[in-house]
Amino acid sequence: MTAAQAAGHGRAAPGIRLLGWIILALMTAFLINNVLNVAYGTPVLAAALGDMTQSGAIVPIGIYAVCLGIAIAFVLGTRSTVLRTDGQRLHRFNLYFIRGCFWSVLFVGIADATIAQLRVENMLPLFFSEEITRAMGRSAWVGPYIHMPLVAIGFIVALFTRTLGFTWLTLMIVVAELLIVFLRFVFSYEQALMGDLVRYWYAALFLFASAYTLFDEGHVRVDVFYAGFTQRKRGAVNAVGSLFLGVTTCAVILVIGLNGKTAIINSPVSNFEITQTGSVGMFIKYQMAAFLAVFAISMIIQFVSYLFEAVADYREEPGHRDHQPIAH
Repeated sequence: MTAAQAAGHGRAAPGIRLLGWIILALMTAFLINNVLNVAYGTPVLAAALGDMTQSGAIVPIGIYAVCLGIAIAFVLGTRSTVLRTDGQRLHRFNLYFIRGCFWSVLFVGIADATIAQLRVENMLPLFFSEEITRAMGRSAWVGPYIHMPLVAIGFIVALFTRTLGFTWLTLMIVVAELLIVFLRFVFSYEQALMGDLVRYWYAALFLFASAYTLFDEGHVRVDVFYAGFTQRKRGAVNAVGSLFLGVTTCAVILVIGLNGKTAIINSPVSNFEITQTGSVGMFIKYQMAAFLAVFAISMIIQFVSYLFEAVADYREEPGHRDHQPIAH
């Protein structure tokens, strides 16, 4: 029986489901609170709990309470839902999230590289007004008015596609590398933006693909005893590993990277930070910092899905997946 056929089969597990959805609720509340903290100075939860009399202290407390309340209400309202159904639900959402990210960086990479090339060759005034030309030399303008709409378009395109985008992005990386070699050794021409584009797409490829690779058991596993375990024992190992190694590691990345306005992810993103090459390069460094958050978020979602599948395997419920080599 396949995982799809097994949906609806098995025993209800409200306790494990509640644990998984609470993890996701806490992550969602943390991300919402982080945006409000950076944009409007709303205190973080720890500061709010430490001094509930300060201005805005009720906001983070309310956010966490609402997110946790929704998670608990959802689990209690769907008590008959089995683990594999929930795992598939989370995996499908993650596939959409990853697809959207892949299409976004594809569109942004092409657009920003084109603008950078025109900027380097002083060709922007041929196509745009003087005001727009000056604006295109500032990352604080390019980010909100060019990059963000392209990101939105990427997520819209992801609604109507089935491929994760691995193939297309990999192809574009190869094309970009070949173009660098061709221009450098045939025409002795090179610009900083060429290397920026390749690094940008490489970073997206490896970080965004990690969650899907986990789903397909594609990550390197140091296997000493695991291969000889029964399905039940493997389920137990995977469940414990998902909680105490996977989720915690990704949570640390989010907490450190999003810990205030000067944190290693928040600071470059909020300032639309660019590389030291300045206007001769691409304005995408701030997005590469955000890739770390995308990686952690997608992995936490996938680890919770993996947890549900692992517990179902431990309970020897129908629908166990026999992992095949990665097709993307």
